[in-house]
Amino acid sequence: MSAKRNTWQKDAVRHALGEASGFVSAQDLHLVLRNHGSSIGLATVYRALADLAQLGEADSLQSTAGETLFRACEAGHHHHLICTKCGRTVEIGASEIEAWANQVAKQHGFTPATHTIELFGICADCAD
Repeated sequence: MSAKRNTWQKDAVRHALGEASGFVSAQDLHLVLRNHGSSIGLATVYRALADLAQLGEADSLQSTAGETLFRACEAGHHHHLICTKCGRTVEIGASEIEAWANQVAKQHGFTPATHTIELFGICADCAD
């Protein structure tokens, strides 16, 4: 499946990902799709998620267990604040993090570097 082609499988994965709360694994998304009557295969779900990530429609991150997790996202560079208890995810703007990353790079003699930053904590609902 090409990243440029739009197929019913990619549409189904895009829709299911948009309905998910927080980051989900390809396996979990596949199970949701199958439970809703879809005949989509797990390998197709992985390809669709990779395409959506390449198109900037999905974010991915590595869980503490090493599994790749995905989430529908807004376009543009941003970072996430993720609750370690419930998985609630909030997109945060990049301005403060960009300034910090550029300052650290400059202190060590690097030109501005690319980065991926995810912040983990416990949300207010889970802290109560």
